[in-house]
Amino acid sequence: MSISAPFKKIFIALHILIWSVLLLLPYIVSNAANDYRIGTFPGLFFTICGFIHMGIFYANSLLLYPRLWNKRYWWLYILSVIVLIGGSFPLKYSIMAHGFPMVLRDTSSYRFVFAPSIGTYIISLVYCKVVDRIQKDRIQKEQQAAQLSTELKFLRSQVSPHFLFNVLTNLVSLARKKSDQLEPALIMLSDLMRYMLYDTTGKKVLLTKEVTYLNSYIALQQLRFGNDVDIRHNIQVAPNAAHHTIEPMLLIPFVENAFKHGTGYTQRPEIDVQLIATGDQLTFEVKNQFDNDPSASKDENSGIGLANVQSRLQLLYPGKHQLLISKQPPVFHITLTLQLT
Repeated sequence: MSISAPFKKIFIALHILIWSVLLLLPYIVSNAANDYRIGTFPGLFFTICGFIHMGIFYANSLLLYPRLWNKRYWWLYILSVIVLIGGSFPLKYSIMAHGFPMVLRDTSSYRFVFAPSIGTYIISLVYCKVVDRIQKDRIQKEQQAAQLSTELKFLRSQVSPHFLFNVLTNLVSLARKKSDQLEPALIMLSDLMRYMLYDTTGKKVLLTKEVTYLNSYIALQQLRFGNDVDIRHNIQVAPNAAHHTIEPMLLIPFVENAFKHGTGYTQRPEIDVQLIATGDQLTFEVKNQFDNDPSASKDENSGIGLANVQSRLQLLYPGKHQLLISKQPPVFHITLTLQLT
């Protein structure tokens, strides 16, 4: 049985404390005038038997149980336990005969001499089972954490290329128009890329950074579309919410989705983005018009962003978020309520 490093010192300290109390019990509760007796047993005999019980406990928990408690060697384990416990009986009898004849003559006390060997083994077995359970739970949690980390890394790796593809499409549009806005758009893109590459390497980022990123993305879209798209946005972060953190690039896929599917098929597209963060709660809404015609052609990668963010929400904010998606033609409306940390 292996114990994780953080708990190893605690386990060792507890073992030393418990065995020290048991071995020194006669000298704690009794006195020299009474020969440090515990019941009918002299203090020295009680302590010697304590060392024997210690041997039984650790022989089982450190040697027999880890190596033989399995389907293959179960018979050898049972045989070893019988030898271990059975061997303690003649050892105790020999100690009584040579050092404590008065205990040997008191046959009524034999059950208190020999029975603790069996009791110590049972305690050792229960201890092994408990440690096994703790170890299995720890390993399971570590595996779940590793799986979660792997899934999140994969989902994050999807976000950046997907976002970059959409932004580059926007820049191609500006280049075709020979727009004077191409240069500021490229500068904004460099700021966005810096955020994606360097500021999102940790687990979470400050909410204010994510909001700045969101504002830059919307500004980039405004440069691209100009007056062709009615873009309305209201982003407010209260001072008491500014210190909170959020998973990076969690909100942008909703806005990406709005621009991707809410433009290009109507003369006056409308995009509405609202973010209100106060206290420990964030409310995020995005509305856009969409083409409800099932025969409308769609990119084969359509929906990657939303599916991605839904998976991330389930992994990172279980029980701490509510995502409502409404498709009431011609409006697609998402509302995300998130408990901030």
